[in-house]
Formats: sequence, structure tokens, C-alpha cells
Amino acid sequence: MKRVTAIKPPGAWPATSAADRVVLDANDRNRRRIVLTGEKGTEVLLDFAAPVALRDGDGLVLDDGAIVLVAGAPESLVEICAHGLDTVRLAWHLGNRHTDVQIVGEHIRIRRDHVLEDMLRGLGAHLDPLEAPFDPEPSAPHGHGHGG
Repeated sequence: MKRVTAIKPPGAWPATSAADRVVLDANDRNRRRIVLTGEKGTEVLLDFAAPVALRDGDGLVLDDGAIVLVAGAPESLVEICAHGLDTVRLAWHLGNRHTDVQIVGEHIRIRRDHVLEDMLRGLGAHLDPLEAPFDPEPSAPHGHGHGG
């Protein structure tokens, strides 16, 4: 079994040269250790000291120099369309509910959730359902202390 030695971000390597491809949803792309099997049968071990967030288009550099493409699996999403400060207001409401979001241009994408969708419509958002890879914004580190 080949080992992952590094991760190259999209654009930092020629994706057309990938030796294989693994397709993972957003949850499966946040790992510290996992054995992955590519579509062509390549087995790789990802084993890092801390969890990594793999993104759609990343390249897993293997110990033999080959690179395996990480592809985001299509998920049921909704794209939220609003204008200007309305987008900021909607983002605040989603953040207040600890919802994973992906920023795509001037739009926000979330996983399908009828409760959130009803709330967003009630706040004036236009929603477009779609199937696409989901690359949520990474969580910001935070503490729970209130030091002074």
C-alpha cells in the first residue's frame, strides 16, 4: 500500500497527470488517518499527525511520486442568492446556527435542509437546488475561555 506524503492544492499540479482518483463527500475529506481506494484500484494510506481538510481538486502525493486526485462527490445542496448586505445578513443567520457553508462567488451554498431553506426563504433569499461537490469553509479555531 502506498502512503500519502504531501497534499498539493488545486492549480499547484497538473490534474490531468493524476495516476488515479478518489471520490469523497465533504465529511470523508476531513481525516487524520484513512485507507482510500481509487477508481483504478490504487490503495493509499493517509496518515498525518493532525486531521487534514482535503478539498475538491487536491492532489495526494504518494511515496512513489505519483499523485492521486481528490474529487468531491456530488451532494444535495442549495445555492442561496441575495444581494449586498442581504447576503451578509443571511450568512449571519447560518453562522448563528453553526451551519457549514461554501462561498461561491457572491453566493452561499449549504447542504439541503428544509428547516434552513424555509428560514432563508422567509428572510427573502432565492434558493437554487443543485448537485455538486461541497467544499465548506474551514472552521476558525476558537477557544471557550473568557480571559481578561
